[in-house]
Amino acid sequence: MNNPVDLDGPVVAPVSGGAPRQLVVLLHGYGADGNDLIDLAPHWARQLPDAAFVSPHAPFPCEASPYGRQWFGFEGRDQAEIYAGVQEAAGILDRFLDVALAHFSVAADRMALVGFSQGTMMALHVAPRRETAIGGIVGYSGRLIGPEQLGREIRSRPPVLLIHGDGDPVVPFASMAAAAAALTALKVPVETERRPGLPHAIDPEGLARGGAFLTRVLSGQPAAAKA
Repeated sequence: MNNPVDLDGPVVAPVSGGAPRQLVVLLHGYGADGNDLIDLAPHWARQLPDAAFVSPHAPFPCEASPYGRQWFGFEGRDQAEIYAGVQEAAGILDRFLDVALAHFSVAADRMALVGFSQGTMMALHVAPRRETAIGGIVGYSGRLIGPEQLGREIRSRPPVLLIHGDGDPVVPFASMAAAAAALTALKVPVETERRPGLPHAIDPEGLARGGAFLTRVLSGQPAAAKA
């Protein structure tokens, strides 16, 4: 088991120049690393001038790439083995979040997780199992793994925004509706955004929707009506 401090990665300080009042943790996808998502920070920094952005590298080398990282493996594994991998990575990420909150002196409800693909899967697994609710989750192009287990293990219900392209050839677009239905059944506030024709990617419209959501949930404003 990796030590949580091994989850290093790029950090962007608040553009206000002051101490962080909010924290956005960016969770990259399979075969990438923390450098892949840290470029989202400048897109949202004007809306969140007091936020620090951290983008940790996943703990394990990617099975399919000599350079990338993975949160868990899935090639040649059955669903039980995949879920075991998710749980192992979840323990590492959960402790990292505790370390990050303490380091930046930010309250849990002023922290958000933003995931892409496998990073979304990790965010949706870890955040609802934390005793104290975080500010929110933005999940791009991902899915909810093991919804039946979450029903037994949920401890908090942070608001969630799911954004997915209906042209995604990697993670099926139907995964968004399935995740939203499962989370809604557990009384988690969920919003969704369908991106027409978009493949496995984040587009400017998705960025704008994510930024507006983060601004709202990290400032303590009430949740919007479900999309």
